[in-house]
This record gives sequence, structure tokens and C-alpha cells, in this order.
Amino acid sequence: MRKIPTLLAVLTLAALSCSLFAPVASAPVSEPQVSEAEVPRISLEEAKAAFDDGAAVFVDVRSEAAYAEGHIPGALSIPLAELESRLGELDPAQWIITYCT
Repeated sequence: MRKIPTLLAVLTLAALSCSLFAPVASAPVSEPQVSEAEVPRISLEEAKAAFDDGAAVFVDVRSEAAYAEGHIPGALSIPLAELESRLGELDPAQWIITYCT
């Protein structure tokens, strides 16, 4: 069951790495701690290939208003502030790509 805290830590750090969010806005993650350097990064080309192949779930961590203005087709809207409480909506066995721009 340690996958869920790890998933939360990785998703939170991935979302916080977007320039639109400051780390002070995040909910504290108690365990385990994951450094930003440990969060895998992918190129735009890799993300596009994952989208085209249906190989990943895309999670838009911006506000609902920003999501409504435009988003990747099929992306889930889970604002960063709601990420911890909505973690059950995500399958930790799937490739999850967060984005905020």
C-alpha cells in the first residue's frame, strides 16, 4: 500500500515543477519524500506519442476555470489543491502525466 503515498509525492512534485505553482501552495506530503530531481521528465515528443497511443493518463492540475478554457482532449481535471483527496481516481499502475500549461 505504499504506492499511494509515493504516487502522491511524485504527482505533487511534478505539478509543482510547473511554473504556475509555488511549492508553498501544496499540501504537505508525509511519506515518502521524493526530491524534484527524482520526478521523471519527458519530452513533448514522448508525451505526444503517449497521447497518440493511449499509453498514458493526462492530469491537468490547473484550476477548473483554466481547464475549461482549454485542455488536452481526455485529460482529467484534478486541481493541485484537490490532488490528495482525489488520488483514488488514479490508477498507480498507469502512466500518469501531469501538466499545467
